[in-house]
Amino acid sequence: MHPAFARSQRAFAATLAAALAVFAAPVALAAPALAEQCTEHAVPPPPVDTSEKPKPGQTVPPPLPVPAQPVGGDRLGGCGPILPPGAPPLPAGDTSASWVLQDLDTGAVVAAKDPHARERPASLIKTLLALVVVTEMKPEQVIVPTKEDAEQECTCVGIAAGGRYTVDQLLHGLLMHSGNDVAHAFATALGGVDATVTKMNALAARIGATDTRAASPSGLDGPGMSTSAYDLSLVFHYAMKQPEFAKAVATKTYTIPAVDGKPPIPVFNDNKLLGVYPGFLGGKTGFTDDARHTYVGGAERDGHRLAIVLMRAEQRPTKVVDQAAKLLDYGFALEKNGAQPVGQIAYQPLSSDAAPMSDKGVTPAGATTAAAEKPDPFGTTGWILTVVVLLIIIAGFVLSYQRKRNVRG
Repeated sequence: MHPAFARSQRAFAATLAAALAVFAAPVALAAPALAEQCTEHAVPPPPVDTSEKPKPGQTVPPPLPVPAQPVGGDRLGGCGPILPPGAPPLPAGDTSASWVLQDLDTGAVVAAKDPHARERPASLIKTLLALVVVTEMKPEQVIVPTKEDAEQECTCVGIAAGGRYTVDQLLHGLLMHSGNDVAHAFATALGGVDATVTKMNALAARIGATDTRAASPSGLDGPGMSTSAYDLSLVFHYAMKQPEFAKAVATKTYTIPAVDGKPPIPVFNDNKLLGVYPGFLGGKTGFTDDARHTYVGGAERDGHRLAIVLMRAEQRPTKVVDQAAKLLDYGFALEKNGAQPVGQIAYQPLSSDAAPMSDKGVTPAGATTAAAEKPDPFGTTGWILTVVVLLIIIAGFVLSYQRKRNVRG
């Protein structure tokens, strides 16, 4: 073989290998970093009391199925902290079993910890009840509580049986002071407790909250009760798009007017970050012996709105609201430094003809941020094959030219 011909062959082989490496690299980089599915948290921990014991004739429903692909992105299926590349250490003092930090405008999951671990919601399930209420009832609609409504296991606001209250007034009592009497009054007005729980679960399924099964309208524990930090982040995101909800959780003090000779009812917001944490938008607290402490709250800073959900947290050594504040600070710092999201809140329309409720850069259900951009109809594989074919054609011309030179030489 002529030395020049051999050199041309080696040069072509090196060129072809380099080209293939360059064009194949984006394919590998585009594949998401897969996290091992966190199957050990498919059900909440065993109850510590008899609150979930079924009534006579009832059975405990089976655990909710775990989706084959984690909702919101592959990384959100993992156990433990899920952080962006190069993220600083988490703040000290976190006692929660799981949490999610989300961007309230884009739905980006900024950071998380066991986001799909099944837990009990306690009173955070009232955010789902409130979402049902604001989608089915008018703010000025009048509700007349029954004696059973007014005598619910407290925490209670103190509504009077036979009194006439508007939906908006009761919504403040539900979200600011977590009134179980108000939750029951809403359930009665929506067709009864069983019908309301069915509506709550149907709405959860419709928006993609696959970890959620309500067992009561108030959050009192019951057979099969389940949710996750991810699902409550999803519910809170939808709910904060509703003016009545956002107004109620942001209200520090409120008075339900006197009715039928009953005195007015002062209502104070249980969320201790309201008026204390800069830019705080409102949220919700919860507690039962089985659920432990649960929390959701949102804040705005430098044009960004973030929300934190904490599940199964403890008040010692750091108060839950202080844990939430530290994680919000952490999330704002990540966004300020341009950290990449670790997942995405996946959306479903509330009805077949409705658009997603968020209107600021929201990615449709099941789509990634990249998929939301204009797609390349030809595809990466098509471009790679085209380049390979062109290289082969060029190589043919080169080899033909070298043969002619060798013959002449």
